[in-house]
Amino acid sequence: MGSESVNQGIFSNIRQDFPASIVVFFVALPLCLGIALASGASLFSGVIAGIVGGIVVGSLSNSSLGVSGPAAGLAVIVFNSIQSLGAFDVFLVAVVIAGALQVIMGLLKGGTIAYYFPSAVIKGMLAGIGIIIFLKQIPHALGYDADFEGDLSFKQADGENTFTELVNMMDHVSPGVLIVSVVSLIILIVWDKVLSNKHKIFKLVQGPLVAVTFGIVYQIIAAKFFPHLSIDSKHLVSVPVTESLTEFTSLFSFPNFDQILSKDVWVVGFTIAIVASLETLLCVEAADKLDPLKRMTDTNRELLSQGVGNMLSGLIGGLPITQVIVRSSANIQSGGKTKLSTIIHGVFLLLCVVSIPFVLNMIPLAVLASILLVVGYKLAKPSLFKQMYRIGWTQFLPFVVTIVGIVFTDLLIGIGLGVSVGLFIPLINSAKNSHFLHQEEVDNGHHNVTMTLAEEVTFLNKGAILQALNNLPKGTHLTIDMSKSVSIDYDVLEIIVNFKNTSESKGVNVKLINNMKIRTADY
Repeated sequence: MGSESVNQGIFSNIRQDFPASIVVFFVALPLCLGIALASGASLFSGVIAGIVGGIVVGSLSNSSLGVSGPAAGLAVIVFNSIQSLGAFDVFLVAVVIAGALQVIMGLLKGGTIAYYFPSAVIKGMLAGIGIIIFLKQIPHALGYDADFEGDLSFKQADGENTFTELVNMMDHVSPGVLIVSVVSLIILIVWDKVLSNKHKIFKLVQGPLVAVTFGIVYQIIAAKFFPHLSIDSKHLVSVPVTESLTEFTSLFSFPNFDQILSKDVWVVGFTIAIVASLETLLCVEAADKLDPLKRMTDTNRELLSQGVGNMLSGLIGGLPITQVIVRSSANIQSGGKTKLSTIIHGVFLLLCVVSIPFVLNMIPLAVLASILLVVGYKLAKPSLFKQMYRIGWTQFLPFVVTIVGIVFTDLLIGIGLGVSVGLFIPLINSAKNSHFLHQEEVDNGHHNVTMTLAEEVTFLNKGAILQALNNLPKGTHLTIDMSKSVSIDYDVLEIIVNFKNTSESKGVNVKLINNMKIRTADY
């Protein structure tokens, strides 16, 4: 199902999409800047990626609520790649190559890999990212901005980690930042829990917009009347300010295609394409699960859209793009209905950095931290943990492992650990459920035992079947029923045939019921 229903146009939900786009814009802006800073690139390169991700990818994709832009998961790769390639314009060639590879992957239906991630792992990813967002934003809410906005890794670029940062922040608490954070949180909570149910105006004007407005007004008043409570510029949004169109266009960079045949450039391009595609597909699955209408994104089209977006971003000096769950979840929680909210947020990024960057530079990072604290909490609500626990350990274990992996490593490693556990559990269950034993006592003291094999019997079932056969007492009349089996692994057939051939010495009488597809005579 696409972004809009068949009978509705893209503007049919603008009353919900427009306010949501404002929230996404305020969340996306500092993330674009922070990720660019962490990537060792110009701040404007992050904004370019955000604009392209919103307008171009948003228009081409049929993801209803997913939002694309520069991703924290690629920051280290980008930083190292720029260093190894020696110049940003050479790196941009790799971004264009990565986009082209994603287009090819989309055409080859590579997006179907998204359907093989277990549901428990995707839910664990959402909860894990929620916890990380919450923990990472606490220092920003108190006035300690040593780590860049949008960092989701346990080990930070400043040499600290998620938990040591919480200790270090206690020596850097800013009274002005703390006031803004507390008041902003109160505004957000009251708006969401109380006022939004009182009147339509409170749904049209979102709490985050009110909080941002408060932050700007506070900074203006404090700077003039209460200097000791004003917020230092290093704790404010920092968007490049230009005086003319010529100066603005000079912020763009262009790829050096003289290096397109370089092996190193292609290695970086392949790396970005693979990692960006994986992160995108994971976020697509997560965003679809959060969608109240449960619409499904065409993952192959998503790869095509991301590829076009990365090619364009690379051509005009932007960072690599993926779909990102922080912005997507903010969009969903703010009531976004269609991809129009994604597109409008990209338009806002473009207009604001061109026309009113000085206003954006008055927004305290503490306000944005408060917004993200709420987003993080909603992603990792305690009720989600209770729900997963009630389902059973087969879902709860990969869910928890994914969360722990994400919190203590990074997104992709955490997902990898969760998927590994998610795959291991069915293997264990398969090994246990290879056969069914029916035992019946007869008058002469013998046992009549029927062993019915499952439809699919693999080498993993070898141990359980061998143990069951070896535990049969003397005098057993055993019937091994393979009539329901479609496939039996060679290792298991070998055990059955060997047991039948030696059954007389063990005092066991064996009869085989075959479906003629399983040829025991060949073993």
